[in-house]
Amino acid sequence: AYAKDVRKLLDDLGIRCFSTHNGSKSFTAENLPRAIELNQILGSKFIVLASAGKVASLDGWKTVADTLNRGAQQMKTGGLRAGYHIHELEFTPIEGKRPMEVLAENTTKDVMLQLDVGPCIEMGSDPVVWIKQNPGRINSMHVKDWSPDKGFEVLLGEGVAHWTDIFAAA
Repeated sequence: AYAKDVRKLLDDLGIRCFSTHNGSKSFTAENLPRAIELNQILGSKFIVLASAGKVASLDGWKTVADTLNRGAQQMKTGGLRAGYHIHELEFTPIEGKRPMEVLAENTTKDVMLQLDVGPCIEMGSDPVVWIKQNPGRINSMHVKDWSPDKGFEVLLGEGVAHWTDIFAAA
């Protein structure tokens, strides 16, 4: 009932809900049908796993990829796609490889990779390169800037992100 109230408010305001951030419980076999139902009510296109939690190995990240792939298959029948929100942790190498690379390599194209631009830059990666390496996978971005001296305490355009290039790549 609450989801229907939220949808009515969104409709009344002329706002669309393209995705929701979800915990790992939403991706379990017992809870995924409810997550699909709620997202259909909201009119979402993507059910995004907001965080994988503590994952200590590349094999652990492959398990996360498997979870996303299984979820994506179930979501497809409901007209939805799975997604994963990529932040600092996924840009931090484990065993010489960045977890985001493991996720990209081990998930199907049905899994959207939601890029958080600020943390990407903060961790020394180039968002343009990441977008170009994963064509069609970055269907959503968190558009926030970052600067070496102020961190995330900057407005869009006040940090070091090259927005024209980022938007062109996207």
